[in-house]
Amino acid sequence: MGIVNQDNITAVVTESLGKHGDISSREREIATSMIKHLHGFIKDVKLQHHEFLAACDYFARAGKLCDDNRQEFILLGDILGLEVLVDMMTNPVEGKESESTVLGPFYRENPPVLPKGASIIQKHFENEETVFFEGHIKDENGNGIAGVTLDVWEDAPNGIYENLDPDQPEYNLRGRFETDENGHYAFIAVRPVPYPIPDDETAGELLRFMGHHPNRPGHMHFMISKNGYRPLISQIYDADSAWLDDDSVFAVKESLIGKFNRASQDLGTDLHFEFDFVLKEGAVSQAVAAE
Repeated sequence: MGIVNQDNITAVVTESLGKHGDISSREREIATSMIKHLHGFIKDVKLQHHEFLAACDYFARAGKLCDDNRQEFILLGDILGLEVLVDMMTNPVEGKESESTVLGPFYRENPPVLPKGASIIQKHFENEETVFFEGHIKDENGNGIAGVTLDVWEDAPNGIYENLDPDQPEYNLRGRFETDENGHYAFIAVRPVPYPIPDDETAGELLRFMGHHPNRPGHMHFMISKNGYRPLISQIYDADSAWLDDDSVFAVKESLIGKFNRASQDLGTDLHFEFDFVLKEGAVSQAVAAE
């Protein structure tokens, strides 16, 4: 029966799925649940037509903001805690492997390929603290894994990522490295600082609607991959950073917090940060999309 009323509208829509074209069982599962939850939400809050139109306008404006430098829908998903939840569903920790967390909206493909121990700093800032980052990528038995690719990226000491700052060189504070025969990685960067995610436009509207702030604690991003192991997208956090226990995108996990220490003179940097990651053997995760 296609004639609808308030009581049967949800059933009418879900029963239409696949009626005039083949859909997979997974597509049916997702669409059915989505329709039921959306209809339930509308009934729960008694959504009015002017509010529905305002929401349509909001998402249209969000779409217009998306470009190579800003993915507004990922940002909105982060603010709502959606990306971190999807990540936890996609990459459950089942053994000794390191925890993942959100990719975020500021990753760039094809960063500069650099030798182990090289610097990703292309522009210096007066308030920067240089850091020698190092550690090992290990398997679940504790053995170092050679030939692991690491993409790393971070914000500058002014709190802005390079792709949002016209005054920074292309790919500043980004790099791609490979572990040596012992699974060891090393590079030079700056101490990441807390920063506000973009709180203008639709992201800012959502934050204000929620009564939330835009600030993130200082962190370094990692994308780690090697054939035969489940790829890992993660971040490591500064134990002394502001906003560590009140992250605007809800992505901080206890196991990903580390301590910056004063560097020995031979390292040639202000600070030293050591952090190991453990990869799980297995198939490629769908979470790793070159986004």
